[in-house]
Amino acid sequence: MSKEVPLDAIDREIIFQLRHDGRLTNVELARRIGLTAPPCLRRVKRLEESGVIAGYRAVIDPEAVGRGLEVLIDVEIYAQDRKSFEEFESIVASFEEVVEFRRMYGRPDYFIRVAVADHAAYEAFLTDRLSGLPAVRRLESHLTMKTIRTSP
Repeated sequence: MSKEVPLDAIDREIIFQLRHDGRLTNVELARRIGLTAPPCLRRVKRLEESGVIAGYRAVIDPEAVGRGLEVLIDVEIYAQDRKSFEEFESIVASFEEVVEFRRMYGRPDYFIRVAVADHAAYEAFLTDRLSGLPAVRRLESHLTMKTIRTSP
C-alpha cells in the first residue's frame, strides 16, 4: 500500500522553494509561488501533517566542524539471523561519525557514509570501532575525491 500523497503544481513549487531555503517566511514563500499568505500556510501545514515535509534542519559545513574527510564504506557481514542484524545496526547507527547508514539488497549488505577530520581519524574509526565488530566479514572503503552534487 502506497503512502504517496497527491501533489499538484503548487505543492511541488512549495516543496522546491523550501528545499532550497527552509527559512523562508510564509509571506515570502507565498509571494514566490503566487499565492496569498493564508492559503500558502494552509498548504504548508497540510504538507507537514501528511508527512511530505518531514522537518527542517540546518545544513552544516563539514570542514567547519572538523569533519572534512568523507568516506563511503561497503560492509558485508557474517550474520544471517535477525538479532545479529539488529545488534550490528544499533551499534553502527550510534557512531557519531556515521552520517548515512543503509541496509542494501544484495551485496554489499550495508552502505555507510562517515565524516571524520582526516585520514588518521578515519583509520582510528575503522580499526578501533567498525572492523572490531563481531559480525563484520569485509569492509571496502571509498574515499571521496570531490563532492559534485548533494540534494539540499
